[in-house]
Amino acid sequence: MSYSDDIDPSIAALLAETNDSLPESSADIKADEKQIEQKEYEVQLQKQHNAMMSVPKVKNGIPEVDLSVKAFRPIEKFFEDEPSTVYDDPAYYKTCLTGEGQSSQRLHQLLIKYLKCEDKKDRAVYRQQIITAYWEFLRSLAPKMANPNIAECKKMAMRFGIVLPSLFRPEQKDFFARSIEKNTSGEPVLYVDEWIREIALGNLKLSTTDEVPMRASKTPAAEAQRLQQLKSKNSGKLQSLESIVNSKESERNTLEYEITDRITSLTTHEEIIGLEPHRAPYTDIQKKLFAEITQRFHALQKIDRELMNYLDELQEAKEIEQSLNNKTGQFVEEVSVGTEDILTEMTTIRQMAKMTCGRQGNQFPIFTREFFHCFDKSTGFRENVLRELAWIESIDPQCFCRVHKNVMHRIVPYVLLVPTYGDNGFCWEPFDRMNRVTSRGRIVIPMYPRDLKIACLTAVADLRWQVAKEKASYDWMTDGLTGHYYQYVEEHKMKGDVKQFFIEDYILWITKESLGTQKLEKEVRGIFWRYLPFPQELKDTLKTRSLVYQELYQRDINRSMSDGY
Repeated sequence: MSYSDDIDPSIAALLAETNDSLPESSADIKADEKQIEQKEYEVQLQKQHNAMMSVPKVKNGIPEVDLSVKAFRPIEKFFEDEPSTVYDDPAYYKTCLTGEGQSSQRLHQLLIKYLKCEDKKDRAVYRQQIITAYWEFLRSLAPKMANPNIAECKKMAMRFGIVLPSLFRPEQKDFFARSIEKNTSGEPVLYVDEWIREIALGNLKLSTTDEVPMRASKTPAAEAQRLQQLKSKNSGKLQSLESIVNSKESERNTLEYEITDRITSLTTHEEIIGLEPHRAPYTDIQKKLFAEITQRFHALQKIDRELMNYLDELQEAKEIEQSLNNKTGQFVEEVSVGTEDILTEMTTIRQMAKMTCGRQGNQFPIFTREFFHCFDKSTGFRENVLRELAWIESIDPQCFCRVHKNVMHRIVPYVLLVPTYGDNGFCWEPFDRMNRVTSRGRIVIPMYPRDLKIACLTAVADLRWQVAKEKASYDWMTDGLTGHYYQYVEEHKMKGDVKQFFIEDYILWITKESLGTQKLEKEVRGIFWRYLPFPQELKDTLKTRSLVYQELYQRDINRSMSDGY
């Protein structure tokens, strides 16, 4: 008598059903585990996406470079709800000029003559004299910008060029009074008074000039500055290595997940019907997994070797940072920037203001309704400039990016807003010479241009050109973006400044070609399509607009399939 004969038939049938259901239950458990792993992976990706839109850390009033941030945050508020009363003060003009010595007295006398004069020739003479007198007045104001108790009207004279509120129109006075005073954006976009304040406090280095030679000095202040430069250089290396290590760890996690998923599929075998409890051999699909797993193991080994090297470099950089911190801790923290350095920066800013206007432009430095013709949303307030920069970046996603060790780093430059009636923004320096990896460049944008969008575009175009030129170094006329564009200019025997041609074409690229309106020469369009690429979504749209864009799109596909892309 067999064992099954001793069991009640109903119980035996129940046991058979249970045994049949076991493999299905096990498969369900594995499927659930796989879903959980997939959800955890998606959560991790979501965390990385949230980090891309995080707020940059602010240190000493200057936002630190955060390589994890990939885009500007949306502007929530462009103007305050309640206007400031600073321009309603009847003593505004008197308070602004008081205590500034002979420069303020001379400015006062010239303003009276200018405002009362009716002869055009005499007014032109007084205008030129006011330009010099006003900049001397600002030089006397500049060292006081670090004082938190400085009068608000003096700050507004430095920020907006507003000396006499009676020169406002009523609607102009309203939106200037509602402008947002504090920098809540977390971006390095500064007004002149904020710029000078950070210079005076030692949080921002002096702008690079060709005229000032470096003088060797062994004073404690000079040694502290030298250590600060070394810290800046090492900080750039640290941030770059942190970014690379994070990238490599992310690649490793992805590969490990793919390997685990394939091994799970490889170790799953169905029972052979009629030969229970034996299970089936590997299927054809499972046999293909051997090669895929081996390939990923090789990639994992390569990543691990690279990760070990980068971690060693990171450890070394950390030790250098600790050593530099110990040395700088020996110096007493104080405002080490002297009046001479502040005045040097003011001279540089005056040169910047001239460059925004050009030789033939209106260099009058004082706000007046006679020359101001902007609306509230077209004036170069910080929030309006950030809106324009975000728009440019949405069309040219790599405009603020630099490549280091094949890793793309997004680094927004310092943006100085100067209160001039010029129309041209420009790049003062593409990056700090002491830290080429993660330092910010510097661009200048006029606050009262005829078209704020064009002023921002010229600044970004100049930044694009200078970064590409520095990257190509001695080969800038033959290599990369600048090399191909220079060769185009030479072939067409165009006379003039190559960079200015590039800036004009860049404006057309962003404003016209991005909409499918063909304004550029075929060669230029091909260069920009490759080196100043649109977002993939925009490329997908443009290829349906015209055969011209469809051909460029196909070139992208061909390059991606070759080794030369």
